[in-house]
Amino acid sequence: MRLVPAEHIPIMLDELIRDARPRAGDVVVDCTLGGGGHALALLERISPGGRLIGLDADPIALPRTAARIHDAGFGPPIFAARQLNFARLPELLRLERLDGADIVVADLGISAMQADDAGRGFNYKGVGPLDMRMNPGAGEPASTLIANASEAELAQMLDEFADEPYAGIIAGLLKQPGLTTTHAAERAIRTGLARARPQLTKAQIKASVRRSFQALRIAVNDELAALDALLDALPGGLRAGGRAVFITFHSGEDRRVKKAFQAGKRAGVYAQIAGAVVQASKRETRANRRAAPAKLRWAVRG
Repeated sequence: MRLVPAEHIPIMLDELIRDARPRAGDVVVDCTLGGGGHALALLERISPGGRLIGLDADPIALPRTAARIHDAGFGPPIFAARQLNFARLPELLRLERLDGADIVVADLGISAMQADDAGRGFNYKGVGPLDMRMNPGAGEPASTLIANASEAELAQMLDEFADEPYAGIIAGLLKQPGLTTTHAAERAIRTGLARARPQLTKAQIKASVRRSFQALRIAVNDELAALDALLDALPGGLRAGGRAVFITFHSGEDRRVKKAFQAGKRAGVYAQIAGAVVQASKRETRANRRAAPAKLRWAVRG
């Protein structure tokens, strides 16, 4: 298995560029640098005179992506990479001596280079440790989280972070001893759910496995708390007329973004927000299955 995908494919790139409306000279904060696909497209459009700061909590992916962007011709001062969680947006702006950004973008999915690296434990297609930490040097891996959580806590986690209809059953399956690898966890869920619910199709069981891994990743990295912090700080991080574009992959994420933008619009903080959620086109989802659950929302600072 290759550790780094041959090609990084950014999700909903055309829609993000359309709704971010980048112009030469803009200051952009890419809260989730990932593989750099969105950043490269934005950098092309904010030149000359613009600046993009890319954030990523992942110390493994960040230097690879930074090198890729530098190789494409974007170095200081137009581009800078910072290992920082997006929850710390106000701190970033202070460190960079910025009064705000013209554009803030966030793609809340994991990048292909993370998902396809078996050693990171995000994906069960390759044998790897059940880890899932964005920053392997901080926090506890998914295997430890499972071991320390009660069955009821795991069930709540699966329900809240993945809308998993069989959360109670899967929580019990995850409490089996010895689940320290991605394959062991996948096998425990797949075979256990098939026994408990024989009427389920293979596709339905596969979807539950995928949702379970998603829920564990969100829990391990405390992703929803970080998103709440970003959304709270966002109005203060945007200049007047500045635009925010968020791409989410889970209903819990989308609800948070939707409610924050709606509340900001009612309070007069945002002059405009997306009237309806934007979803990936059928053409894109056929070409890249990772785009299927993606939803995009935007807001304009008043």
